[in-house]
Amino acid sequence: MTQPQPTILAPDPNTRTPAFKLPPKTCDSHCHIFGPHALYPYAPGRSYTPHDAPLADFIALQAKLGIDRAVIVNATCHGRDNRPVTDAIAQSGGRYLGIANVDENFTDKELETLAEQGIRGCRLNFVRRLGNVPELAVFHRLVDRIKPLGWHVDLYFEAQDVPEFVSMLRALPIPYCIDHMGGVRAGPTHDAASFAALVDLLKTDEKCWMKVTGPERITASGPPYDDVVSFGRTLIEAAPDRVIWGTDWPHPNVKAMPNDGDLVDIVPRYTDDAALLQGLFVDNPARLYRFA
Repeated sequence: MTQPQPTILAPDPNTRTPAFKLPPKTCDSHCHIFGPHALYPYAPGRSYTPHDAPLADFIALQAKLGIDRAVIVNATCHGRDNRPVTDAIAQSGGRYLGIANVDENFTDKELETLAEQGIRGCRLNFVRRLGNVPELAVFHRLVDRIKPLGWHVDLYFEAQDVPEFVSMLRALPIPYCIDHMGGVRAGPTHDAASFAALVDLLKTDEKCWMKVTGPERITASGPPYDDVVSFGRTLIEAAPDRVIWGTDWPHPNVKAMPNDGDLVDIVPRYTDDAALLQGLFVDNPARLYRFA
């Protein structure tokens, strides 16, 4: 099978060992496996084509960073094919779980099979520039169908769109987890009102979880991401028992590729409270994803 030409950056091959030592059973709660294309072809009609970033590369990255667990999020470039995630889970000895891509064409039996394979939720993308934003009627029907499985819904927004969805999110009958600090932007484009709405939602809705991820997406100044620290600190303080962390490796659709060692070392700048870091890295993801 001919390898398609990538349209996005490749991950940094020179990950440095972070200065901060992660606690045992740290979970990377947002990461991806891409391909290899020869085994898991990228979906027709995808909005981007990644470089292959297979499971073996991810295992090596985890060893370098000191990560024991992971929740692999199936990316849009794989479409409805969730095998990159479920096959990785099957090989992990209980260390990995996953978030699937599903749509209305999945049967109840197919959804149940995914749950048996270690899927704990599904992801829906509300970022308009990436396309395929779900119709709200379809979204609510999917929520009703995944509720009996004990799943939550993983949501990707851009910050300026968050306020229009707040009332809908509060009314959801299942937990939901918002990606990448709600897509807030630092610097002169800072979405102050939208971020305030996001923080209030996190504080006041116990169904709301937040991924304190993506400083490379948020920053206006670049590494070491000084302009992101206040956002991470604010979110952790808002709901210390409902925040989780991840690398977002291999970082699809970023303007500048980060070094994953930097993404570990920024976190102690959000808080130096050992109990809060234990929650962020270990206890909170164990509870949300139901690790054994």
